[in-house]
Amino acid sequence: MAAQAAVAAQAAAAQAAQAEAAESWYLALLGFAEHFRTSSPPKIRLCVHCLQAVFPFKPPQRIEARTHLQLGSVLYHHTKNSEQARSHLEKAWLISQQIPQFEDVKFEAASLLSELYCQENSVDAAKPLLRKAIQISQQTPYWHCRLLFQLAQLHTLEKDLVSACDLLGVGAEYARVVGSEYTRALFLLSKGMLLLMERKLQEVHPLLTLCGQIVENWQGNPIQKESLRVFFLVLQVTHYLDAGQVKSVKPCLKQLQQCIQTISTLHDDEILPSNPADLFHWLPKEHMCVLVYLVTVMHSMQAGYLEKAQKYTDKALMQLEKLKMLDCSPILSSFQVILLEHIIMCRLVTGHKATALQEISQVCQLCQQSPRLFSNHAAQLHTLLGLYCVSVNCMDNAEAQFTTALRLTNHQELWAFIVTNLASVYIREGNRHQELYSLLERINPDHSFPVSSHCLRAAAFYVRGLFSFFQGRYNEAKRFLRETLKMSNAEDLNRLTACSLVLLGHIFYVLGNHRESNNMVVPAMQLASKIPDMSVQLWSSALLRDLNKACGNAMDAHEAAQMHQNFSQQLLQDHIEACSLPEHNLITWTDGPPPVQFQAQNGPNTSLASLL
Repeated sequence: MAAQAAVAAQAAAAQAAQAEAAESWYLALLGFAEHFRTSSPPKIRLCVHCLQAVFPFKPPQRIEARTHLQLGSVLYHHTKNSEQARSHLEKAWLISQQIPQFEDVKFEAASLLSELYCQENSVDAAKPLLRKAIQISQQTPYWHCRLLFQLAQLHTLEKDLVSACDLLGVGAEYARVVGSEYTRALFLLSKGMLLLMERKLQEVHPLLTLCGQIVENWQGNPIQKESLRVFFLVLQVTHYLDAGQVKSVKPCLKQLQQCIQTISTLHDDEILPSNPADLFHWLPKEHMCVLVYLVTVMHSMQAGYLEKAQKYTDKALMQLEKLKMLDCSPILSSFQVILLEHIIMCRLVTGHKATALQEISQVCQLCQQSPRLFSNHAAQLHTLLGLYCVSVNCMDNAEAQFTTALRLTNHQELWAFIVTNLASVYIREGNRHQELYSLLERINPDHSFPVSSHCLRAAAFYVRGLFSFFQGRYNEAKRFLRETLKMSNAEDLNRLTACSLVLLGHIFYVLGNHRESNNMVVPAMQLASKIPDMSVQLWSSALLRDLNKACGNAMDAHEAAQMHQNFSQQLLQDHIEACSLPEHNLITWTDGPPPVQFQAQNGPNTSLASLL
């Protein structure tokens, strides 16, 4: 017996020594691989060689699976060799399923592999993989929640918002069961965001109310709590802005701005939550800061505070440039494009068409780098080009751009915005009555208006008033414009207010009611100067010149004429500069991806009559 025991002891010792030796070579190779990966610059080829050197040693299954995962991850993140990355990740996923208590490797392999499938447009391979991983991860809260988020995101990218909402609902219930109110709130807020995208407002309101209660009652990491509040308030603010309620949103926007200031003063302590289901962050602090700048710009533009919009755009773009040096997250490019879209509209109003055109070109370049970004913003890009065409009096091109945008969008608010602007193009052309009547019927603000936006409905009344004015039906025009004024005053829509006042002033001038005309034009001019809206200032100054002439006020007429001359010269100079840019050729692009290059033009080829 003693001899047998001695033999057994020797065998055990030999096995332990072998295991120790195996561990030492593995750790040595792993150390070298990590050293090469983290070198500056990274030496990825040497890192891969070190990891591949593990396999000839016939390592145990755990080491084999982990090494396949590490190789797949390095190849996926640092090379373009997606075929080898996929092969290693598939092996890691296959082997790890056979090993008990090996959740991290198993589910990380599934998560990365599904990402790679999506990158290769193999979405049909990614979905069943994620579903299986979700099914077998129910005892691992962190991974179960993370995989549910990932599959919901995949459905969202495919525009299948119903399936995405269902998954987020499952995640919220699971988080509640495992005692994670924080992650439950994340799931519910994400679902609320999708419901807002679907315009399911009756479902959104009770959901946001519940989220508000959960966020206020949750006691945990201060940064996580404040980030939930930012998410919640961003949804509320964007909901108000989508509805065109610029005045009503102010208390929420102020809370959001205070909240981001609070977050910026908090230190990110590295204490991990006790519940593994709480190991999530919605967005990094720096990204949240840019997002708050972005919604502030959206509000300022809608309200007609264009200098404020410019100020916050500059801050946000500066922050984005710094972040993009260190972070290639796609959300940063999305933020940048949305900021540029808004500031371009501001530039067109303030009489900076050349700058607006260069920024449109910048959006084109960003979209060239990402097919998904272009897919999401193509309609907006053609809409901006349409607005630019209107500003330089290229009405045929404007019509082509707006028509292209309508073909590319299924977003109701954007559709209504485009139709409203296309109607104004037809009104200015003066010979498109059949098409115009058809459009006006589709955006009739008196009944069955297609969207709930207060701002767009007010704009639809203005377009009706403009059409009635051109038709010489002045009483009808006044009724529509007074409706616009009532709605725009209710929500501080300054630009619509200025446009309505100056058009009413023009109507009263035509009717010979000079006192009433003056009562409209003077506040229109004051408001247009405050915005500042160059076209309304040009229009108002011309009316003030003619009004003062008619009333015999020679000095005031001369002053107004001088103002009109100054505005005309500024607009004319900007018009010539914009039309001389090579980017001006973008107005002819109506199909496919954005053009890569622009041919320089000899000079402007558009009519200046509308400016003078």
